[in-house]
Amino acid sequence: MVEWSFTLVVNQPLTREQADFFDTCDVFADGAISYRLGPENPELHPVRSDPEELRGLWCGTDAPSLLDAVARLARDVRLVPGLRAVGVRHEDDVVLSDAAQRCERGLDDLERLAKEPGFPASVFDLSEDGGSVFYSWREVAAYLRSLGDVVPERVPELVVADLALRLVEALEGVDVPPGSLRALGLRVD
Repeated sequence: MVEWSFTLVVNQPLTREQADFFDTCDVFADGAISYRLGPENPELHPVRSDPEELRGLWCGTDAPSLLDAVARLARDVRLVPGLRAVGVRHEDDVVLSDAAQRCERGLDDLERLAKEPGFPASVFDLSEDGGSVFYSWREVAAYLRSLGDVVPERVPELVVADLALRLVEALEGVDVPPGSLRALGLRVD
């Protein structure tokens, strides 16, 4: 199994009650999903939280594929009252193991390249405190392309997962006849 990292986009910023559900439900005890709450009274804070950032759940989970990982956690999120996954994305800041999942190179190869001149500088380095070194995926991808690697702008499995979640959200509460869904090539059970 591989550990996959991604950000699951949900339909709304989490409420305190939903955060409590995450913290107490056994399904989420493995720590595969992390969240961030905004302040209780945002009007009292001079610096406002970006509502879009508050709709992101940071995920890291083991699964046979990225699609399996997204599907499992999107299903689990539906257990939280009023919450559902509506998209998925990769963040730009990556550790080398995340970068290896997005390209054709292995982690050992990327670690070797990171020591060579010309490899993008880290965006922040927490290694002195026992943490990780983060790079900009856009810069790493551009560097790999300069070496002749074919690196897609977005990982194809992530595109499929994102489009599927967006379609499910678009169909939420809409009465679409099963025949229309079948005509569009969607399976209807």
